Amino acid sequence: MRPGCRRSAQRGTSQLELTVVMTVIAILAVVGSSFWDTGATELSAAHQEIRGSLEQAFTLARARGTNVTVALGKASGEGEHLPVQLSRRIKWGKPATIPLPPDMEKPAVAATTGEAHPVLTVTPRHTALASVWFLHDGREALCMRLSGHGQLQVLRWRRDLLKWTRV
Repeated sequence: MRPGCRRSAQRGTSQLELTVVMTVIAILAVVGSSFWDTGATELSAAHQEIRGSLEQAFTLARARGTNVTVALGKASGEGEHLPVQLSRRIKWGKPATIPLPPDMEKPAVAATTGEAHPVLTVTPRHTALASVWFLHDGREALCMRLSGHGQLQVLRWRRDLLKWTRV
């Protein structure tokens, strides 16, 4: 051994130290999960469900050469529908505490029930009846606007920012 070098004693971890560390990690995990906002995840899933159903409807309409309908919410009717399935925690409509998106006139039906047109028909020419829907989880909301040309615009009310943002 060279004169300026010392041999370091390797020390192992005791079972008590390991237990204390694991307990602290478990406590932090429980505290962290209590702050987890599942509503935001469910709103994102609802957005993707509606977007996917509309894309599927446009694809089917083009392939078949006929109109296809998408049933939103509790809508029902005659003919073939592509139903949209949402989480039980997601509600149709806009809570009164959330303002309308900028540059939007108050819709007659969509603001209170969430559904301007609960059954949406899309055509093989990629057109649709223009419509607006609101979905919310009690704290945050989505505003989905479909133009007559089949363009879907999605806005999200962010409670932390107190404003609508594009999704």
